[in-house]
Amino acid sequence: MAEQIFASDAPGDWRRLPAHRRWLAGQADALFDFFQYRAFNPQGGFFDLDRQGRPLDASNPVRPIHTTARMVHCFVAGSLLGRPGSDRIVDHGLRYLWEAHRDRKNGGYYWSMENDGPRDATKQGYGHAFVLLAASGGRLLGHPLADRMLADVTEILESRFWEEEHGAIAEEFNADWTAFSDYRGQNSNMHLTEALMAAFEATGQRSYLEKAERIADLIIRRHAGENGFRVAEHFDARWTLDKDYKAVNEMFRPSGTTPGHWLEWARLVLQLWVLGGKAQDWMPGAAKELFRRSVELGWDREKGGFFYTLDWSDRPAMRDKLWWPACEAIGAASFLLDHGAEPSHEEWYRRIWNLVADHHLDREHGGWHEQLTEDLRPAHTLFAGKADIYHALQACLIPLYPATGSLTKAIRESAQSSA
Repeated sequence: MAEQIFASDAPGDWRRLPAHRRWLAGQADALFDFFQYRAFNPQGGFFDLDRQGRPLDASNPVRPIHTTARMVHCFVAGSLLGRPGSDRIVDHGLRYLWEAHRDRKNGGYYWSMENDGPRDATKQGYGHAFVLLAASGGRLLGHPLADRMLADVTEILESRFWEEEHGAIAEEFNADWTAFSDYRGQNSNMHLTEALMAAFEATGQRSYLEKAERIADLIIRRHAGENGFRVAEHFDARWTLDKDYKAVNEMFRPSGTTPGHWLEWARLVLQLWVLGGKAQDWMPGAAKELFRRSVELGWDREKGGFFYTLDWSDRPAMRDKLWWPACEAIGAASFLLDHGAEPSHEEWYRRIWNLVADHHLDREHGGWHEQLTEDLRPAHTLFAGKADIYHALQACLIPLYPATGSLTKAIRESAQSSA
């Protein structure tokens, strides 16, 4: 069945309609409700959840660092919104990062934990980026661990990961900081860009923002710009593009290109442009091109949804449709609507929410269907159960606030202005 696409004649911006805003807030509340108590692990960290929302392997669950840090980030937003119980989640997560994930001997933070200690003791740039994000959020709330964690992870990122020659971070190390690959990846650097902006907002220290600008310059202005605003994922130690990279983990390092990351960068580049005083002239145009190319090449115009990956000839490779590219498209469209909007941005904003409402919302068990087949049926080949709250919650909340920075900054400023 062909995707139904209409050119709407309805005036205005959905994000300004009271009913749409209530719907978004209701979806955010449903996500908070779904995760707040089900995911809480009394032994530390948070459970991954199965398809019905029950803990996966409740006796000795694996707790990846990014899952804990993302819960902290999202419930920082919950606390700033005035949601009861959020502070308990933030405290629980920050203490687990500090007391369990932190390597007190060698420094840094282990990738994943189980009850008796590290499950995977490697030190990953991706994970450290999320620790920085969580610590920055904790600082906004005045959490007693936040300043120590922020200083600690900042020092680790600067001394162990940051490569001044390239203006980006290395990817991965063993527990004792010996290198085990020369791989360099955009995904960890993209999320570090997000976290560096949050750290800048939390501290006012411009060094965080300058690092974010350097990463964006390398990955978007140079590499994506040279490749028709396709965001390249995989590089060697000298940041030479590896188009032949074959994925071992299709979730974190998929082969080819990933349109969802083009969409994520579209929002982050605009956010960086605003925080940097709109000094980087190339950023708004790059954001528009990233969005345009992602919907032009990545959207399935017959059935709907974004193909997860494309090959370097722009052909769909992994044809399943995941929840997070749709979430990032919503965030990107919302930012574009506030900064140089074109009529197509509103059309895409509506189209993607229609996809989510019709296919990604799990109306039987709660939460979202994280993976759909090419023809939009729920699937579970990449995930055993529910995806975490992070992408979906931000998709619901970002459109409710001005595109002036991170979500937590916008919520905080809105609360202060209404006080």
